Amino acid sequence: MAIQSEAVALKEWAVSVKALLEGELIMIMRKGGIAEETRDFRLMDNRFYLMPAYEHQKEHLLKSPYRNKLAATLTEWSPDWETVRLQGYAEVVDDIEIFDGDTLDKLRECHIWEDAFAEERLRWKRKNPLHLLILRVYRLQDTIEIPMRPAYNGCKSWVKLEDDVPKRELAPVLTDEQFTRMREKLMAALS
Repeated sequence: MAIQSEAVALKEWAVSVKALLEGELIMIMRKGGIAEETRDFRLMDNRFYLMPAYEHQKEHLLKSPYRNKLAATLTEWSPDWETVRLQGYAEVVDDIEIFDGDTLDKLRECHIWEDAFAEERLRWKRKNPLHLLILRVYRLQDTIEIPMRPAYNGCKSWVKLEDDVPKRELAPVLTDEQFTRMREKLMAALS
């Protein structure tokens, strides 16, 4: 898979990025950040870097096996750091809109978050759907460190990377068979 020429990144909890890169998760849920230009979530691109975000992670919103992993991500970060590390790249395979709690409940076994987290995201801006993005995730052969720019701060989903991002080889986190199995489990839960 080729990396897009204009580099964009999706900001996501660092603990979620870690789970994506470890093949434990193939989905994220988005509603839009408070600082979004449109204040709604829209796909800026179908392919993007995964930019770990640390500020709003909350231990009590994660299922118990992932709470310790959150603490581990915080040891890897300081708000004073002048760079940000990119280790993953993703491609959206499905963008499924969810409008109700019953549909959301069906996904309970397919993600790392407590019910309260998923329900809170669904309730915020109730008239807008919650986007369930099923992602094919790739690990960069070598980590990329880029300068942390002021434009990357704030509660927003997308950032356009301001610096040239060196091209890296990509390797899928999951085999085709593993990914298909996890995706089929998600789709079966929804039907």
